[in-house]
Amino acid sequence: MALTGLLTGGADSADADTRAVPEHAVTGYWQNFDNGATVQKLGDVQDEYDIIAVSFADATGTPGELAFNLDSAGLGGYTVDQFKADIKAKQTAGKSVILSVGGEKGAVSVNDSASATAFADSAYKLMQEYGFDGVDIDLENGLDSTYMSPALKSLAGKAGSGFVLTMAPQTIDMQSTSNEYFKTALAVKDILTVVNMQYYNSGSMLGCDGKVYSQGSVDFLTALACIQLEGGLAPSQVGIGVPASAKAAGGGYVSPSVVNQALDCLAKGTGCGSFKPAKTYPDIRGAMTWSTNWDAADGSSWSKAVGAHVHGLP
Repeated sequence: MALTGLLTGGADSADADTRAVPEHAVTGYWQNFDNGATVQKLGDVQDEYDIIAVSFADATGTPGELAFNLDSAGLGGYTVDQFKADIKAKQTAGKSVILSVGGEKGAVSVNDSASATAFADSAYKLMQEYGFDGVDIDLENGLDSTYMSPALKSLAGKAGSGFVLTMAPQTIDMQSTSNEYFKTALAVKDILTVVNMQYYNSGSMLGCDGKVYSQGSVDFLTALACIQLEGGLAPSQVGIGVPASAKAAGGGYVSPSVVNQALDCLAKGTGCGSFKPAKTYPDIRGAMTWSTNWDAADGSSWSKAVGAHVHGLP
């Protein structure tokens, strides 16, 4: 696929982790459709995932408005009641379950005041209806920070304590703080849980040292993460997003060991490739994968390796 939280008080405050999101967290996207990966009910999602992003919300005929339609037929007769019960069970187990907005084919557009209001109101309604802890912004066809930022702040105000907000921009979206996605992340920094940029389906990109790096390497992960880490986001708001297997994306897959190397390089200064950051970021949040289903299709090798590593970070 080309896939492609909020914690009251912000990621740096003393009460930032009052919700389920741990200091070092693993995010996984759960597929509300069957595309050849292992079909899972939400309750089947591997225990290593701390944040589960339900993929995806649907657009309606009203600009900015969200809906959610469980693919019961595609998921083997999975009912809405079972889905809601599984959300509660995951939350009881200390997990956060959020609704992802966008995806490769997502058509949700927030580009004026009316659509911003529709977004916040409909997202909150879905949170109330299903029990979602928050939202994930994975809009791959453009983002307008002027209207998305207040829409997210409005939603956070409605949701209150425990709201989880994640983002999954593409690499091109986070090359500069002048990009709309980066501007949005900085504008909502006080309510932002983590940005899990997609380090795949990308090609080559500039690192924070101005050098060009190719996807599929530890340097690509570390040198691009550095842009966010030095561009205004807190380390606790930065995560590494990768495919769970080679089948899960068109390019950019790296083995779980490379993800762990990159995390060690950023957190501890060890395991780096040719790029070594000028300082360490021990509070880096963790990692994300597309998807829990592709992970399951590969024997859950990604979550077993990366999950244990993330949760073992200092």
